[in-house]
Amino acid sequence: MSSKRIKVSKKTLIITYYWPPAGGPGVQRWLKFVKYLPEFDIDPIVFIPENPNYPIVDESLELEVSDRVTIIKHPIKEPYKWAGLFSKKSSKTISKGIISNEKQQSFVEKAMLFVRGNFFIPDARVGWVKPSVAFLENYIKNENIESIITTGPPHSVHLIGLELKQRLGVKWLADFRDPWTTIGYHKQLKLMASSAAKHKALEKQVLNTSGQIIVTSFTTKKEFEAITSKPIEVITNGYDDEAHVDFTTDYKFTLSHIGSLLSKRNPEIFWKVLSDLVIENSSLAKDLQLNFVGFVSDEVLGSIEKYDLSNYVNNIGYVSHKEAIKFQKQSQILLLIEIDSEDTKCIVPGKLFEYMVSNRPIVAIGPKDSDVQKIIKETNTGHYFNYNDYDSLKRIILEHYNAFLNNSLQTHPIGLQKYHRKALTKSLASLL
Repeated sequence: MSSKRIKVSKKTLIITYYWPPAGGPGVQRWLKFVKYLPEFDIDPIVFIPENPNYPIVDESLELEVSDRVTIIKHPIKEPYKWAGLFSKKSSKTISKGIISNEKQQSFVEKAMLFVRGNFFIPDARVGWVKPSVAFLENYIKNENIESIITTGPPHSVHLIGLELKQRLGVKWLADFRDPWTTIGYHKQLKLMASSAAKHKALEKQVLNTSGQIIVTSFTTKKEFEAITSKPIEVITNGYDDEAHVDFTTDYKFTLSHIGSLLSKRNPEIFWKVLSDLVIENSSLAKDLQLNFVGFVSDEVLGSIEKYDLSNYVNNIGYVSHKEAIKFQKQSQILLLIEIDSEDTKCIVPGKLFEYMVSNRPIVAIGPKDSDVQKIIKETNTGHYFNYNDYDSLKRIILEHYNAFLNNSLQTHPIGLQKYHRKALTKSLASLL
């Protein structure tokens, strides 16, 4: 007599700082992985701070948390709360990774950056490491956890995984949503040589101790391959089956940017193109509108004013994820802007994938040969420009405007299925 074998789910512990009600792109990745992991016989347990100081809050995301996930919490001491006593504005912007141009930094902001970079290594959440390790060591033993995943930034979360790996020998996957020592703002932290060396040493230790590394771009994979021989898997961010939103496509020729437009993410060439088109084309001048959905730096707004475009700006500010989706779908063109730097070639914003399934053309500006450029070309979802492509950028904007007038402005994407959150979760599950 044969008995049917019962398949038992694997227990996986996911250690993350960002989780609903935190807002912003850092939340989406693991919120969606956790949603689909049970379909691949993996039982997710999410460990988060009990009392975090999130720079952005989006309470609507709490509605998306799967009822099949176990959530455990442990307190964290947040230095940004104390820093806020000296300068609430500087504390909040630095915690978002938003750093003013050096010439415009106040003495307080310079001091806060120096303290953040040299006394909190690798980041301001490092105080959560020791208490979390003490708590999780017993939890992992008692609950028979088979594997752990740490996701950064903040990269101090990886130090929790490092310590647990050394103590328990548990299987550990380190997920890097962004690079560590090569991300743009890292160079602005006023690091002493000894602090910079410590960052590098910790990065190398994490990469060489984890059993599996996960990154979101091929450029980051190549960067890490020079540091470690451990296996590295590229699992990008993606799109999901979003809740239905009611929308009507804008009657104006709207160009919308969703997310932060930081000081260095300021494409003057694009403002120059729009300024010239407004002067040369009275019809376009009548129809044009720029939507900014998210934080926009004063430097960017100053550049827009310099090119006489301020009257076309609808500065909406931060909205919920669902509202952001609505703005995407009703816009005529979606803008994606990245800093013109070697260090940003690896940055693939999560919003790119939501842009790709919105049926709206993407106009992206960034460094040459970036991962974003490759994805947009591969999926036929828009056009990518470098910071000196004035003529081709102007031509495409005018082509899009003529298509808008003819009611034929749309995209014809190909091969998007592999970027669905469920397909990406399948790739993750295969590593567990």
